[in-house]
Amino acid sequence: MAVNREPILKRCRYLGISPMVMGVAKEATFRNPDANKRKKVSEYGVQLKEKQKLKFIYGMLEKQFRHYFELAEKMEGQAGENLITLLESRLDNVVFRMGLASTRRESRQLVSHGHFDVNGRRVDIPSYRVKPGDVITLRENSKKSEKFKQVIELTNGRLVPTWIDMNKEESTGKITRLPVKADLDYEIEEHLIVELYSK
Repeated sequence: MAVNREPILKRCRYLGISPMVMGVAKEATFRNPDANKRKKVSEYGVQLKEKQKLKFIYGMLEKQFRHYFELAEKMEGQAGENLITLLESRLDNVVFRMGLASTRRESRQLVSHGHFDVNGRRVDIPSYRVKPGDVITLRENSKKSEKFKQVIELTNGRLVPTWIDMNKEESTGKITRLPVKADLDYEIEEHLIVELYSK
């Protein structure tokens, strides 16, 4: 399986997103804030950058991202907003949003190692899509581990989105509804991605 080893802070600076979106608690340092504005960017360049931004945030490679876009197109409603809903509904993202992992990369690893149950059943597929009514729980053995105690302490101040009903004492979250663009903590022009793939 291909692994994304891009340096987070450098990539965040290029894409113009805060490292906090990635779960990295380090202030963005811009030695030269106008470095990326030297040359005029074409329409294609702007569209490509928006796609790269979304791929980077959710830690995906092109093939998987393209598959999500094709699914979003087949769903009812606008393809761009459907794409965001699909990406936010991934189990690894939900674990990150619940504050049970410090970054999405870490949440992907924790899910694949089988630390979480969905509706009482162990799920180790990071791309598993959650639905309204699903209950995500940290497994009993994992609750006792020092690793999770440190992670929960580290992410204690993180806001849990309104579409997750979180019980921090029990390390359990219930999906109350599907996420929408308004729930995001970063700016994205999803219509540019739709335009890019429509060419």
